[in-house]
Amino acid sequence: MSDFTHDAWGIYVAVITLVSIVACLVLLFGFSSQRVPVNDVGTTGHVWDENLEERNNPLPRWWMWLFVITVIFGFIYLALYPGLGAFAGKYGWTSAGAYKSEQAEAAATYGPLVDKFLKQDVKVLAGNAEARQMGQRLFLTYCAQCHGSDAGGSRGFPSLKDNDWLHGGDPQAIRLSIVQGREGMMPPMGAALGGDEDVRDVMHYVFRLGGRTFDGIRATRGKAKFDAMCAVCHKPDGKGNMAIGAPNLADDIWLHGATDAAIMESISKGRKGSMPSHEGFLDEGKVHLLTAYVYGLSR
Repeated sequence: MSDFTHDAWGIYVAVITLVSIVACLVLLFGFSSQRVPVNDVGTTGHVWDENLEERNNPLPRWWMWLFVITVIFGFIYLALYPGLGAFAGKYGWTSAGAYKSEQAEAAATYGPLVDKFLKQDVKVLAGNAEARQMGQRLFLTYCAQCHGSDAGGSRGFPSLKDNDWLHGGDPQAIRLSIVQGREGMMPPMGAALGGDEDVRDVMHYVFRLGGRTFDGIRATRGKAKFDAMCAVCHKPDGKGNMAIGAPNLADDIWLHGATDAAIMESISKGRKGSMPSHEGFLDEGKVHLLTAYVYGLSR
């Protein structure tokens, strides 16, 4: 809708709205001005199933006046509330304004209940039953859509219970993840490694790092490729780098699936993930409670 910002569009919408309403009235009274004899209404000429005829009965007067009342109500509504293009109506109501009002009312009601925990340390707060209960409600409202109601995650969305962290699991790192969000990107390495067979070699070396069953010959060949092209992010021991969100490959925990096909795809085609920022959306008290709740999940 960013292309429809010119003032003329508001006038266009207002004119179309008013003309449509007036046209309905003209149509209604135009057809009702013709008098049809009660005993000889005739038909409209429409017949279905051989003998089902549409009769030309006049509209009931009560229905017509009800329609007129509806139109009058429409004009009153358009005078009071937005509906005529850029005209905001006498009350100046907007959905954004109503949302802000509801948010302010909720903050005034529930803010003190949340803010009382702000001065408490996250690690201490994680063991507070009341704070955890409130944190869980916030989690179910804002986080469960991606991480699951049990915080166990799903393919592409990390579990918050296993103490395996891409960007760190200390209180400050968790808070930054919530407030600032995170962007993760694994570049496609298939062509750089030399093709599917080389990707499979690297995969078997990663299996060796994670303690899974592996092909020794392939793992030996894959190590050279890994050291040359993967260790810069995942480190030579494969334990990852939290500073850039490079995952630990030596713990056999896989964000995008642990099957051979899924791991081959991750190496060959790369992956991209995003954790949205909640800055400006969640106030400091809610962030503090959520941080404590998430911190306590893995402990």
